[in-house]
Amino acid sequence: MTNIISSSSISPLICFFVFFFWLGHGGALGIQHSAPAINGADKIRSQFLHLLRTRRSPQVPLTVEPSKPARHPLFQQVPTPTFSEAMESCPKADIKNLKQRLREENFYLHTEAGEQGRLPVLILSLKDSKQKRRPAVVFLHSTNKNKEWVRPLLEAYASREYISIAIDSRYHGERAHNLTTYRDALVSSWIKGDTMPFLFDTVWDLIKLADYLTQRKDIDPKRIGITGESLGGMHAWFAAFVDTRYAVAAPIIGVQGFRWAIDNDKWQARVDSIKAVFEEARIDLGKCAIDKEVVKKVWDRIAPGLASIFDSPYSIPAIAPRPLLLLNGADDPRCPLDGIKTPTKRARKAYAKAHSSNNVKLIVQPGIGHEMTSLMVKEASDWMDRFLKQ
Repeated sequence: MTNIISSSSISPLICFFVFFFWLGHGGALGIQHSAPAINGADKIRSQFLHLLRTRRSPQVPLTVEPSKPARHPLFQQVPTPTFSEAMESCPKADIKNLKQRLREENFYLHTEAGEQGRLPVLILSLKDSKQKRRPAVVFLHSTNKNKEWVRPLLEAYASREYISIAIDSRYHGERAHNLTTYRDALVSSWIKGDTMPFLFDTVWDLIKLADYLTQRKDIDPKRIGITGESLGGMHAWFAAFVDTRYAVAAPIIGVQGFRWAIDNDKWQARVDSIKAVFEEARIDLGKCAIDKEVVKKVWDRIAPGLASIFDSPYSIPAIAPRPLLLLNGADDPRCPLDGIKTPTKRARKAYAKAHSSNNVKLIVQPGIGHEMTSLMVKEASDWMDRFLKQ
């Protein structure tokens, strides 16, 4: 096991005082801000970091524990998916015997105490690259899948001289034990209120992952991108929002308006994707059916602020001026297009104010529901090349 010295620039105690008094520079865990005083984006980041710290296990040194490839990656869905046309379509360099020329790394990154603080990481890169420091991209899987599922993307990007990284999100992959691990964790979060398995706990892991990646000798710390599908798209959104070391972001079918969905009675599709926790809440609240009150109470309990101060109208503009590509389907019921109009409008305003209007883009694919398509994969790939290969 290897100890990694964290790149923290501000201690937890200072971060605590930043949250309450907004003094000095915002940030924690190596996250840097260039503004001389706390601005709106820094303020909401500090608030979010404080929230993450309130539900953490005891802290441990950031360490690397070598591991072996997962022989039988766990999928929490039946039937088990076997092929993704969209991921297989990702642009690749024309390299003979590519698989033999790839270097594979498997290890656990210890992000906090406890079983879920053991973060499984998979990294692919070209063995014979002549670049001393390469750009890196983190890929995040969707609900019930795992890091091995996104391997086609890892291989495609690695062929193009990227360091490609994937992780198992909380209660997924090697961090799961059976077909109901993630579902059970969500229900437990509602009952106990001591964890945040929906989105936020994995975002903590991604902050710690950035600590590790920025210290690697083969990665350019200023050229790290992040993308993901569905749940992974939400993880990419929030990681890019809270941690400015993620220089480029391209969340795919992930960005949505949680409060907008409640106010406009468009919450059903998202709720159905993780229905067990809402059913548990419905029973506890004495309701005959899941309604908007149940939905709001669940979000407030398992992901505080998700439907209020950390929702997309506030967190998406905070990514400015770093390059941000939003990819959605026009008919996606989980991420309704009308629900991202306000965050998109506010983001464009924030980017214009930062003289970076060309750094933000929304692509909406007609006739597509909640599905990652080959077009989306290609657009995300082009976006990363545009900003990380300069």
